[in-house]
Amino acid sequence: MKYGDESTRQIGLHEPQLSKLDRCFTFAVHYSVMSSKETISTQYASYNLDHFGMVAGMVDELGIVETIDTLIVQDFDQRLVSVGTLVKAMILNGLGYINRTLYLMPDFFRDKPVERLLGQGITAEQLNDDALGRALDSIFDYGVESLYSQVAASAMNRLGLLCPEGHLDSTSFHTDGKYNSEAESTEGVIQITKGYSRDHRPDLNQVVLQMITDGQAGIPILMQPLSGNNSDQNSFRATVDEHIKHLNADFGMKLIVADSALFNEKSLAKLGRFPWVSRVPETITAAKELIKATAEALMQTGQEQAHCSLGVVYAKIKQRWLVVYSEAARHRVQKTLCRQHLKQSSAKLKAFDQLCRQSFNCTEDAQAALAKFEKGLSLMFVSESQIKQIPQYKDKGRPRKDQTPDSYIYQIEGQLACKPDVHNQKLLQKSCFILATNQLDELSLSDAYLIEAYKKDQQKVERGFRFLKDPRFMASTLFLKSPTRIMALMMVMTLCLMVYAALEWRIRQSLKESQKTFPSQQAVANNKPTARWVFQCFSGIHLLKIGEGHARVLNLNKHHRSLLTLLGKQYVAIYADTG
Repeated sequence: MKYGDESTRQIGLHEPQLSKLDRCFTFAVHYSVMSSKETISTQYASYNLDHFGMVAGMVDELGIVETIDTLIVQDFDQRLVSVGTLVKAMILNGLGYINRTLYLMPDFFRDKPVERLLGQGITAEQLNDDALGRALDSIFDYGVESLYSQVAASAMNRLGLLCPEGHLDSTSFHTDGKYNSEAESTEGVIQITKGYSRDHRPDLNQVVLQMITDGQAGIPILMQPLSGNNSDQNSFRATVDEHIKHLNADFGMKLIVADSALFNEKSLAKLGRFPWVSRVPETITAAKELIKATAEALMQTGQEQAHCSLGVVYAKIKQRWLVVYSEAARHRVQKTLCRQHLKQSSAKLKAFDQLCRQSFNCTEDAQAALAKFEKGLSLMFVSESQIKQIPQYKDKGRPRKDQTPDSYIYQIEGQLACKPDVHNQKLLQKSCFILATNQLDELSLSDAYLIEAYKKDQQKVERGFRFLKDPRFMASTLFLKSPTRIMALMMVMTLCLMVYAALEWRIRQSLKESQKTFPSQQAVANNKPTARWVFQCFSGIHLLKIGEGHARVLNLNKHHRSLLTLLGKQYVAIYADTG
């Protein structure tokens, strides 16, 4: 039996040399359709259902298709499939983890049960690049940010989630092609151009994606495509200025958490009295001095994590600063400094050896060269240095004892040694960080909650970026015809993250509430599996279509069925037999 082929195959019940599976299937067909001893044949086809049923179920649960099709006017004279359904198809493709580009979408769905996943009457051929391109154009015409915000508000409401704290961050994606990098900027359209690259590809043009995620499930509640040369400080400030009020009204967001790009005078002024938490940049002199004064005492507490709190006034705003020391961070920094020290030591030892071999015409030249070398040292210093005078003779051979030198050259002597105080100072400095907030009342925002909100929950937005940058994801590199379509595709990418995060949250909540577990990679009971692992466990599930109106789902085990039951009836229905 051949799987993964949309075309059907005719098979007679008495066909010789059948495999064991074919014989079992033949018997099932014989049992269900034979009304006499006559030999008849029927049609069957096998499709890969895998984890796609769970993804389709979550898209439906969040109401993504319904919301998009309600907001965007549908012109069915121009398309056979609605924009919302095409977006659902792109989400399924994005969460397929095979990095299949959009123009190959029909090939991606050729071995999938399209009607079960997307709706009655929809075929793989209808999901072509022309239809997808027009859908992306419709999304841009409506407004990428506005459409996503309304979809996110509906999704969070359906999940029964609020967003008391929002986590703001941004990342970049490199792109193939020049696009509009050299053209004048157009209002409402991002400029795909070079800028600071988080992918370490400064040679390529890029776009920037900025998101705010909730602190519970890590679901993005706001997304913004930005130009490749965007500055985080400027974009964070613009986001705060434009969206903070409606985020508070639509999602109940009462606290914004961000990295040090938010901590500047203009951005903090825009926030006003709205509660915020931000990391203080290490470059600020007051921050350096505060860490230097408190780090050693925090380290000597012997705790894995220690902190101290004090009130300060910065940028004319009363704030509460927390100096946080972490033993784990200290170990990481120790390894980093050792690597840096070893690397610098090897290079500097070689350079110092060459310097010592160099000849100078006078003492002043040698001292100037030594001073220049010492200026470039950070973790080391020159010990026992001296300028050695070496006589020179024009005649060959060994000079006489009383022979007067014809001239002198000067060379440097000494040894390189470590600066333990500098090493220790850097170790303490990097083992601590400072968090700042304008919420002075510890009863409203405790120190422990503040640290948790930044250290743990801020990782959810960073984890979302790692998810989007996965090379198996649909957008490891972007290539479309226009910047406007790339903007729309970035919204679809963020919807993929929304579905993934929501599904993972639902799985974990359902297991927790029912006090059940799902097998982990080590076959150990686990009530917090990742969605990625659950997807892997659903690999190999097939839908076998038998003639007209009959279908059987193969390879479901008790763990699959138990989890689907916890998720709800609509998930069970997608994986149910029919006919």
